[in-house]
Amino acid sequence: MTFKLGLTGSIGMGKSTTAKMFETMGCDVWDADAAVHRLYSKGGAAVDPMGKAFPSAIIEGAVSRDVLREIIGADPSALKTIEKMVHPLVGEDRAAFTAQSKSDIIVFDIPLLFETGGDARMDAVACVSIDEDTQRARVMERGTMSEAQFEQILAKQMPIAEKRERSDYVIETTSIGHARIQVSAIIGVIKSGLKNA
Repeated sequence: MTFKLGLTGSIGMGKSTTAKMFETMGCDVWDADAAVHRLYSKGGAAVDPMGKAFPSAIIEGAVSRDVLREIIGADPSALKTIEKMVHPLVGEDRAAFTAQSKSDIIVFDIPLLFETGGDARMDAVACVSIDEDTQRARVMERGTMSEAQFEQILAKQMPIAEKRERSDYVIETTSIGHARIQVSAIIGVIKSGLKNA
């Protein structure tokens, strides 16, 4: 039996770092953002349908996320069209990954897990969490977005308090060491549950 653990959290809370910890401890990790990246890159499954709907978004045979952002900025309803195209392809990518996985625990790193109803497909959910001041400081330190862009992303995400409440496990990412201890404990609980299943 394979255990499906959803991993979620809000921007800047340390989800990618935590996902790597699960990976180094022997879990297979499927990353939703990486899947979209594969679909958008040259030869990816999303390039052709996206090119038909939004020809300007295709640059050098790949989907440009920057152009997509501009399209959505000019016409917010375009997001629904994009999601209708991309979500089934992401689902196929996830199913293919699951089918070839040999691990007894697969971690699904999905930022909008609750928002998209993906939690229904998981055996349990772990939420990565940190206080709001640290979150903001981490995102701003990256230097990749403005305060306004950060606020926009936050507005699309379910409040972290609600995510924490709906999750089976909460991983506090106050430090790498502290997060690693929690990840190890979660894996231990899941594995002992699988042994007794």
